Amino acid sequence: MNFAAQFLDSRTKKNDNPRETSEDYDPFWQSDEERSAGSKQGSPCCEGPCQKDGPISSHTLHRSASIAPERLKDFGEEEYLNGDVKSWEMKIVGLPKRLLGDAAESQKPAEPRPTRAQNPPAFIRFEDISAAAFKIQCGVQKTPCTYSRLSKQYGVELFLKKEHLHYTCSVKERGVLYLLTSLRQDQQKKGVIVASDSNFSMAVAHHASELRIPVFVIMAANVPPSRPKTCREYGAMVISYGSTPRDSQSHAQRLARENGYLYIEEEDSATYLAGLGTMGLEMYEQVPKLDAVILPAGGHCGLLAGTAAALKHLNPRITVIGVEPEDCPLLQQSLKLGYPIKELHSTANRKLYGDLVGPPFGNNAFLLAKKLVDKVITVREEDMLVSMLRFQEYERATIDPEGAIGLAAILAGKLPELQGKRVAIAVCSASMELPLLRQCVDRALALDGRVSKFAVQLGEWPGDTAKLLDLLAREGVRLLDISHEKQFTSSSVFNVQVSCVVETRDRQQTTQLRNVLTERYTTLCWHER
Repeated sequence: MNFAAQFLDSRTKKNDNPRETSEDYDPFWQSDEERSAGSKQGSPCCEGPCQKDGPISSHTLHRSASIAPERLKDFGEEEYLNGDVKSWEMKIVGLPKRLLGDAAESQKPAEPRPTRAQNPPAFIRFEDISAAAFKIQCGVQKTPCTYSRLSKQYGVELFLKKEHLHYTCSVKERGVLYLLTSLRQDQQKKGVIVASDSNFSMAVAHHASELRIPVFVIMAANVPPSRPKTCREYGAMVISYGSTPRDSQSHAQRLARENGYLYIEEEDSATYLAGLGTMGLEMYEQVPKLDAVILPAGGHCGLLAGTAAALKHLNPRITVIGVEPEDCPLLQQSLKLGYPIKELHSTANRKLYGDLVGPPFGNNAFLLAKKLVDKVITVREEDMLVSMLRFQEYERATIDPEGAIGLAAILAGKLPELQGKRVAIAVCSASMELPLLRQCVDRALALDGRVSKFAVQLGEWPGDTAKLLDLLAREGVRLLDISHEKQFTSSSVFNVQVSCVVETRDRQQTTQLRNVLTERYTTLCWHER
């Protein structure tokens, strides 16, 4: 029985006495003493309308989702969504006792608060994650977490949680689906609007269409053509507006105000984080005796925070590690300063890194990461590219940098303490444009020492070039490109410079080829990567 089923079964058995169910709630971070002390106290914190009686229940209502034509005057002639609206209503058995935070702080006497506004603590409990797992189980598949052949190469028992196998190739489907099903019925009927070309927007487009919720996606005009096409195929109405993401967001907010749509963006609300945290439940169930988990951090660390909340409740001894790009260490710098950084001046390639350097994380995700994450490290761009290459060779999977960053930490030798241990890596995304993917593969082969370029000077006599090609054939090297250049050589007028790009099996064969060429040609010029 999985964790969601256990949670539902335990709540169902106590339906006869709702008061007793409310008193039996036990925050997962409390000690035994704190449980006894906290059992007499209540908490008024609850989001949304609450009912005191009745178990958690959900049902589906089918209503017309027709949209008046005059409301679409800003959207051109694209077809809009009509159909049934699936909506959910939830009854809460009781109010939660405590929210996530230091248990000791609740036992201290109340002190006067400063007059300036303070940010609230992180709103997430293990029961929230369990409820999310039960609610989204029919809409999001349970992805495999399998043993990898890369384990023998790096001396770590690696288990890959293949979240890239979701319909939109992203783990963010978990949080998005739980977020959409938690909307009020009237808001589901009106529709939602989102402005970006990220994995979050793709997930919103897909699941809103599946739930018969009208969905509109605003994208900048300069995004790759495949992104708007994919969103239209999911069932969303896509509108190109502006030349920057800020222009698209402003336009989306204006349309939301004028037409009554709900403008949503990737945030760190309790609902979204709980949905993302369901991956941690599956990891714990699929990999027995788990020692550590490696997750991407970066611009939005909601997956890291939600998964850490689930795993630390199930087994506090599991090490949770976050990894982010060396060019944009948002979380690492925020932890050093003690508050979330909203913007970090860096030279990070946003086209390559995608959501890793995307919108900054909020206070809730930061507080959860600060409290529950054991370690945050950074990796170079070169390590991520080689990690993507390893996935293609050993796992036959095309992964983007966000999905490959966990393995990059192992590949770069940043985690020697994990040698011989059982480690799960979240492969959370696989959405990369084909032209960029080709560039990454070519660059990764050069970084891995398997594609090399060299130049030698040959006499302008018949057979000299043929002898060079014969040498490459004897060494078992594949010739990718060759060029002759005579006009710009600085040596004799009877010499010609020949440049070759070759592919080898591994670094050992590359070294062997370089030694042979050095013995044969005194004018060898080897181009380092």
